[in-house]
Amino acid sequence: MAILTDFNQHRAWVTGATSQIGYFLLPRLQAVGFAVTALSRQPRSNSAEIIWQQADLLTSSLPITQPSVLFHLAPLPLLPPLLARLPAQAPLNKIIAFSSTSCFTKAASPDSKESAIAAQLTQAEMALINECQDRGIAWTLFRPTLIYGCGLDKNVTFIAHFIRRFGFFPLLGRGTGLRQPVHADDLAAACIQVGLSPKTTNKAYNLSGGETLKYRDMVEAIFHHLGQKPRIISIPLPLFKMMTFFLTWLPAYAHLSGAMIARMNQDLCFDQTKAYHDFGYRPRMFSNNDMGFKCHPIKH
Repeated sequence: MAILTDFNQHRAWVTGATSQIGYFLLPRLQAVGFAVTALSRQPRSNSAEIIWQQADLLTSSLPITQPSVLFHLAPLPLLPPLLARLPAQAPLNKIIAFSSTSCFTKAASPDSKESAIAAQLTQAEMALINECQDRGIAWTLFRPTLIYGCGLDKNVTFIAHFIRRFGFFPLLGRGTGLRQPVHADDLAAACIQVGLSPKTTNKAYNLSGGETLKYRDMVEAIFHHLGQKPRIISIPLPLFKMMTFFLTWLPAYAHLSGAMIARMNQDLCFDQTKAYHDFGYRPRMFSNNDMGFKCHPIKH
């Protein structure tokens, strides 16, 4: 069954439940009547509405209760092996999973780690589709752009932390690359919406935010949200590479790379028209809304 006309009849698994999308998705699932089992690598206390299951998706025993719907928020390469471990008679009939537009934007990256991530995502997408076809499971795949909204991301929240610590933000050149930050709650809402639309069965959607703005303008908006006057310094590439090299020795900045810096002036935009027509996707603007810096991971 691809259309979830009566949520109260469905039991859902949510993998990666402590992610920033999970922060917003769990209460939305409760609100529409799902019985939820949330899977996490860390132990959590059950609540009246949610059963928490500590599990490593590759090795741990899976919950006894089988889902009719799976919301996969964990890294996509973990999903095909998970499906292979489910019994053939499992009642699973719908999967909503998250990949990333990184499978496109990082495919030709000069950074070998980034290009490998893009290749893994693409391979995982194909493996998921093949597994679902073999089992007769309906699927919907989301590829979001830059996610923010719960203080758990390494993009918007990283910029905010840098500004708070140093009082300025460095840009390579003018920072003219276009961005479409997408709020995690809009992605959580999309999870619910696709269950009600027959048009979303066996389709993939690129999901961006409701506003397209230059990287520099995004940084300025973060300054304003923090109540600070923008202090942005344009730095030439050789100096930026040197600064990045030293910063990566600090754990908070270990994820930085030269390829990431270079993308400040590259457009990373995707059309969301198909998502709007198929299930009414209408993400919020980035500027002048809650960026989620005060959010905290889920605690139950």
